[in-house]
Amino acid sequence: MIDIHEPETINLKCDPEMAIELREKHDEIQPGYHMSKKHWNTVSLLGNLKESMIQEMIVNSYELVVKSLPKKVRDELAR
Repeated sequence: MIDIHEPETINLKCDPEMAIELREKHDEIQPGYHMSKKHWNTVSLLGNLKESMIQEMIVNSYELVVKSLPKKVRDELAR
């Protein structure tokens, strides 16, 4: 989730163990705002994170979300 008008932060799904590790290493990564704190991180886009790292987290988040969808929906997305 991201505010398309003023993109300052983005909420991204993450493996729970990796989420904790990322939060400990980077001030820009916090528990997910208004989300399950176990599975979601809120990532500041205004900090010092490299763009490539943010892109990698976005891809990982997308894959985790798609993986949790029903098979029929996953198959439709694969088309």
